[in-house]
Amino acid sequence: MGLTSETTVYVMAAVAVVCVALLVWLWPRLAKPGVRQVLGRLTAIGVTQVTIIAAFACWLNSSYQFFGSWDELFGNTDTAPVGVTQAADHNGGATGVSVKGALVQPASDEQLNRVSGLPTGNPAVNGKVESVKVIGRRTGVVDPAFVYLPPQYFQKAYARQRFPVVVALSGYPGSIFNLAQYLRVSQTAGELQKNGQMQPTIMVMIRPTIAPPRDTECVNVPGGPQTETFLAKDLPQALKSVYRVGHDASAWGVMGYSSGGSCALQLTMRNPHVYTTAAALSPDYRVKDDPTTGNLFGSGLGRVNRVNGHDLMWRLKHLPAPQVSVLVAESKHGERGYPQTLAFIKAVKAPMRVVSILPESGSHNFPTWVREMPAALKWMNQQLTFPQDVVPRHLPKKKAHSTVRAEGTEPTPTARTHK
Repeated sequence: MGLTSETTVYVMAAVAVVCVALLVWLWPRLAKPGVRQVLGRLTAIGVTQVTIIAAFACWLNSSYQFFGSWDELFGNTDTAPVGVTQAADHNGGATGVSVKGALVQPASDEQLNRVSGLPTGNPAVNGKVESVKVIGRRTGVVDPAFVYLPPQYFQKAYARQRFPVVVALSGYPGSIFNLAQYLRVSQTAGELQKNGQMQPTIMVMIRPTIAPPRDTECVNVPGGPQTETFLAKDLPQALKSVYRVGHDASAWGVMGYSSGGSCALQLTMRNPHVYTTAAALSPDYRVKDDPTTGNLFGSGLGRVNRVNGHDLMWRLKHLPAPQVSVLVAESKHGERGYPQTLAFIKAVKAPMRVVSILPESGSHNFPTWVREMPAALKWMNQQLTFPQDVVPRHLPKKKAHSTVRAEGTEPTPTARTHK
């Protein structure tokens, strides 16, 4: 039984019900005086409470995918195989990733099968979402991902064409299931593309929590997980090695919600040669230590520089502005970060550009972010360039991956531009 499967939830719920029934049935016997009876009552109450809590925790984890497997729950995370080499570009095809030793490899469809509203049928008509694992060549990280490819990816007219990419990051603890089911990344992009409001774009849903249960934000922890390296170097390299994606930074954007939004801003402002566009829904503008992160910046003389380097307000004040475009979204009422968002907007200076989505009300939750998603994706579409480079003719023909559609359009009236 998988940790997130419905069978596990039902079994744990049944165990909890049985424990409650046994407690009621045995209570008259345990109500008698005596040390053994007292210990029996305490044990019965404790076991019943533990099973109820465990059943609730299994249901909560199954719904929100905090941990995707038993190994992950107990800290036995996967590691990259030794001697991984970069795979060649694929040209066309429709059977998914299957190259032995590639930096992107097939993964279980268990979570993907539970997501509603995904494209089905002919990929060249409806697109497709693949479940994969991304292997970090530098970091040794193995991270699950969903890759959503537009219908054009499978069409003969686009057989040699590369595509722009939007990387979508979950919050903490978060999961790719949350991105697909609750934020509805691929479903929203597909609708916008069908309506001619987005150019054909590859959507990559991935979590920045590369060392669960620790929240590493987007930081290269001294002597610890190298999250920034994985997302800024390993992930683009892996995707370029297997999918027909643009090779220039102008075709790459990153977005996220909550701490994933913070990460999107960090990645773009710190790595403008990799990502030129970011959309951050309810982000923070500074990374700091807390009980879930532990010590992110190490100690010694370099700590202050590392802390400042991940403080975006400090960067805007003391460092040259990067040539990137960012979108920030925060509700005026219902979220705590509105004053900080206004301060960030005010601090941005050329050549960096910023736009905002500032609803009157909304909480720090998926209903708010789902409302903001269409405007954010349409804006990102306007910033990303459709790659002009194509797959060389001399490469051997392979079978393609999944597909999803996206096309470009005019600015959304809900987004305000600031310079």
